[in-house]
Amino acid sequence: MRIGVDLGGTKIEGVLLDENGQQIARERVATPAHSYEQVVESIAELVEDLQCKAGGRATVGLGGPGAVSALTGLIKNSNTLAISGRALPADLGKRLGCEVRFSNDANCFALSEAVDGAGAEYSSVFGVIIGTGTGGGVVIDKKVLAGVNSIAGEWGHNPMPGVSEERLCYCGRTNCIETYLCGAGLAKSYLVAGGEPIKAPEIARRAAAGEGLAETVLDTYCRQLAQALAGVINLLDPAAIVLGGGVSNIDIIYQKVPQYWHEFVFSDSCETQLLKAKYGDSSGVRGAAWLW
Repeated sequence: MRIGVDLGGTKIEGVLLDENGQQIARERVATPAHSYEQVVESIAELVEDLQCKAGGRATVGLGGPGAVSALTGLIKNSNTLAISGRALPADLGKRLGCEVRFSNDANCFALSEAVDGAGAEYSSVFGVIIGTGTGGGVVIDKKVLAGVNSIAGEWGHNPMPGVSEERLCYCGRTNCIETYLCGAGLAKSYLVAGGEPIKAPEIARRAAAGEGLAETVLDTYCRQLAQALAGVINLLDPAAIVLGGGVSNIDIIYQKVPQYWHEFVFSDSCETQLLKAKYGDSSGVRGAAWLW
């Protein structure tokens, strides 16, 4: 049996999977807003409840924002401030009395989709969550490639090529890919182009209904996404790229992006498949379980 836990900004979700990946139980609780100790305790209580339903000990995997620093052993690069700079996997392991494996939430998403999701038939998968950010994870032969700095797959904090407008990213840099390709980035592009302050799904709906401005902005977005993903293909040459997150539900992306990335991929053809996630919002917690 495997237990996976996904630590989010507003909720903590846990799942119990059997050896075949079938879901036995699933639970969620609210994420304590400001207390690190309460975060640890909430996760521990959730795990203990799932262990009871497993009828004994199960392996524990945890996915969340950020990564464990090889230098300090503490969580870095996390936008959940309560865990930033803390030894979350070690502290949780002490509380539970067992080893806890931790990985970035985007890595967990990619692993879930590579093991038994949309990318299950491919040996190399790049998983991308396009929502509030643009996290990414690399999975080779069903194993996460974390990297020596624990930042493999963090394509969203490379510079967005070919743009002149300055957009400040939360990481402190300007014009990160994330500032253009996340949901809020698409909404900002629409606003800058003269549109109303609306969210990404409404832009997609207007484009489908034939609004010229929305069509233009969404087409530009697809071209930017294609160029950014072409950089990943030129570097890793993955067999499949799997998209998740709210923006991944815009169907035209899967038509236009593979058409456009041929302009930027350094090859006479591109066999990389662009796929929609099989498990959607459930991929993160399932991938945490698959860390074992």
